[in-house]
Amino acid sequence: MADTTVRSARNILGAIRLPGDKSISHRYAMLSAIAEGTSRFRNFSTGADCASTVRCMQQLGAQAVRRPDGFLEISGRAGVLLQPDDPLDCGNSGSTIRMLTGILSAQPISCELFGDASLSRRPMARVIEPLSRMGAKISATDGNRPPLRIQGGGLRAINYESPVASAQVKSSVLFAAVQAEGETIFEEPIRTRDHGELALRAFGVELSRQKNRVTIQGKQQLRAIEASVPGDISSAAFFLCAAAIFPESNLVVEDLLLNPTRAVLLDVLRALGARISVIKIEDHHGELAGAVKIEHGPLTGLKISGAHSAALIDEIPVLAAIAPFTRDGIEVHDARELRVKESDRIATVARNLRAMGAEVQEFEDGLFVPGGQTLHGAEIDPAHDHRIAMAFAIAALRAEGDTVVRNAECAAISFPEFYDLLDKVAER
Repeated sequence: MADTTVRSARNILGAIRLPGDKSISHRYAMLSAIAEGTSRFRNFSTGADCASTVRCMQQLGAQAVRRPDGFLEISGRAGVLLQPDDPLDCGNSGSTIRMLTGILSAQPISCELFGDASLSRRPMARVIEPLSRMGAKISATDGNRPPLRIQGGGLRAINYESPVASAQVKSSVLFAAVQAEGETIFEEPIRTRDHGELALRAFGVELSRQKNRVTIQGKQQLRAIEASVPGDISSAAFFLCAAAIFPESNLVVEDLLLNPTRAVLLDVLRALGARISVIKIEDHHGELAGAVKIEHGPLTGLKISGAHSAALIDEIPVLAAIAPFTRDGIEVHDARELRVKESDRIATVARNLRAMGAEVQEFEDGLFVPGGQTLHGAEIDPAHDHRIAMAFAIAALRAEGDTVVRNAECAAISFPEFYDLLDKVAER
């Protein structure tokens, strides 16, 4: 992978529109493959992770075509997937392997799911345990690591209290439950993003939610949809944080996902001191989207913990990366999940901030980055983690001197257009 040099900037200005939300795109691709009919999606994610999901669904018999007008069309299998000829390559995508395991656990086929070196280190027991209780036969390396070998079919409903706050685990179980016999109840310790529930409803599935509990009846038929995927707010986080740290900034992000379980970032940036306004809001199959304008305000500091840590799990790296430019710093707790992402994101963030001259306190479940610090250009090692590479490209904009991001192309896992868009809005 190639390195990228990020030069300091004077300001962040302009308007951008982002590729479709990755979390929604994964779920739409999987559900359209088991639905009846042909689904059409505008602004489907351009990231490599979602491409991995689409390729897996094609191996399972779904037809996927990118149209000249930009729409992705996926023709479903009406609930019956095909036996794949080869193992399913999930690439770097934890979303693909965990949620697809839920879908395949209900199918009367046998298959193997694997991924790259990073994915092969990520924990899978969190989905294996509930799906095994439903009747699936799943084996893994050391009982917890990919590759996964699945013998599915004949699932039964369960009442499950998840020990981890994970939207991937929730969606995996719900995707299995909609194909199982009986009524499944899934309860999570903290409310996580609800894209799985909204996507199931969009495809015609009936389910109910009370606080942190979701109830779904099995053996429901999914119907194809046409949908526009709002811009990815986790990708927008990098640009919003960049605008927040420049005194004369003025940035508009158009058609941005504003799902309440994901838009906590906007509240956090407001709490820090940034000036944010939502220009308009529209509904896309239950997913809210709108244009967001952000301007600089004096940044103070904050603590992130509890439910906020779960809601901000993807955005914490970039918030930590801009923490030196706040007055009081940013402290994070209850984010132990960051230890088992594409990298150990707590350790990787701390190591790279120190390389840029910052003081950092690292905890088992988070970190504290004091404010009022000056960063200098450095060589950044993102550990092949797309969100770390992008987070430190943002920190580099306010650093003194040039910063080199090693293996910067790993950003393409979720956001291949990142560096081009950054150059578009960064005044130098």
